[in-house]
Amino acid sequence: MQGWSALILAAGAGRRFGGGKLLAPLAGAPVIRRTVEAVVSAGLDEVVVATGAQHEAIAAALEGLACRLVPTPGWEEGMAASLRSGLAALAPDARGVFVFLGDMPLVPVALCGALAEQAEAAGYAGRPRVGGIPGHPAAFSRAAFPDLLRLTGDAGAAALLKGRSEGVAYCDTDAMGAVLDIDSPADLEAAERAWNACATSATSDSAISRGALPKP
Repeated sequence: MQGWSALILAAGAGRRFGGGKLLAPLAGAPVIRRTVEAVVSAGLDEVVVATGAQHEAIAAALEGLACRLVPTPGWEEGMAASLRSGLAALAPDARGVFVFLGDMPLVPVALCGALAEQAEAAGYAGRPRVGGIPGHPAAFSRAAFPDLLRLTGDAGAAALLKGRSEGVAYCDTDAMGAVLDIDSPADLEAAERAWNACATSATSDSAISRGALPKP
């Protein structure tokens, strides 16, 4: 994935959640930190976080992580504003960008390699799909950058892919983290359950590999 960047959108106020959702605790750390930790682990060339409503608090939550924060002027406009500010901050020679949402801490970053290949082969974008439902992250080749920069209002990057029949490839997966975002306290509870299930599975796998538990 050499030359590929990550852009994490984290500018909104989280009004549907009741405010402060990116700073809400998930397994002992803020949601936004869990998301950025996952993205950093993908090994992309750079990780840019577009902030807005809670820039200072998010900066504090991400202390020590290998990412760069970019404040979004006029973040109240909607998602397109953070897309534009984040894209403008990417390395000028970036081959493509993965667009992540800050409220999706279980996003399947293991798919990034396949999605980058699909986006470049298709010519525009690659996106995961769970049971026919498009998810995240969306991988956009450089050919899509001008369209992304022209978005306005609350139109997200997904608006460019809806109904587009050419240039877009889909990667079917059963990773529910691709479609699990946090818009309400109930969503946060669901994410916590999914997080704990993943942690339990990882612990069991580690124990099996060490011989502490028998293979199932």
